[in-house]
Amino acid sequence: MERTFENWLVVSDIDGTLKNKFRTIPKANIEAIEKFTKLGGNFTLASGRTQSSLGRNYNRISPNQPAVVLNGAGLYDFNQQQMIWRSTIGKKGRDFVKYISTEFDDIFKRVDIGIYFDDYVYVVHSGLLSRSTMHFDKAHFEYVKSVDDVPEEGWMKVIFWALPTNMIRLQSRILTLENPDANFMPSTSVTLEMLQKDTHKGVGIMKLADMLGIEKSHVAAIGDYYNDWDMLQTVGLPACAGQAPSSIKRISKFNACHCNKGCVADLLNYIMSGKADEDIANGRI
Repeated sequence: MERTFENWLVVSDIDGTLKNKFRTIPKANIEAIEKFTKLGGNFTLASGRTQSSLGRNYNRISPNQPAVVLNGAGLYDFNQQQMIWRSTIGKKGRDFVKYISTEFDDIFKRVDIGIYFDDYVYVVHSGLLSRSTMHFDKAHFEYVKSVDDVPEEGWMKVIFWALPTNMIRLQSRILTLENPDANFMPSTSVTLEMLQKDTHKGVGIMKLADMLGIEKSHVAAIGDYYNDWDMLQTVGLPACAGQAPSSIKRISKFNACHCNKGCVADLLNYIMSGKADEDIANGRI
């Protein structure tokens, strides 16, 4: 009798993980995901993107569970076409963004701000970096003059965009302030993301695992960069693409091949071979 994998949840990052460096999905990944889900395995994606942006990748493969969107601030069910769980930014966080937007000196006026709701973005201080992100993500958005023009409730994520020198200054300034019940994470040298305190991809993944009744030991996630750090630190089986930085490899319990060769397939084949269960049973994971 063929082994089935209903007791496993596997979650993949997109760029540099599901997709290769050419921004396409290797055939090996597509085939392995299809096989895994046909055998009862639970598979989905985790991303910092909105549901409409993430959906273009979700619909190219055969996932069968809600996706982790906005870096863990929400779980979106593509079958029901609705957000089934949210972690929104509280008043202290919203007030902090207003402070960054209005009170900083002229240098920090060069910081663009994107305030993300379920599937909509309000962009304050529009510049090249924010415009490029909106174009690349094909996001639903509008430019506003002030944070005061943004609805008060429902903030799920905020992105600050700035040139590297200004970004370093912004991060240094944040360290001198009382934490506004927020989780800050740099995603590139020019972007800093802000979520509600104790919110990240790993939180969204474990919320989904709880909904599915899957034990932490059988929750796997694969990523490739520092913005996947919290996710990998949270799940039972952290895995990384072969090109990941050495510090990401050190916290991973399965180092897959390079994303160009199909690192998601590498992880799924490890699980489907039964070796992952053997390693769990023998205390190696």
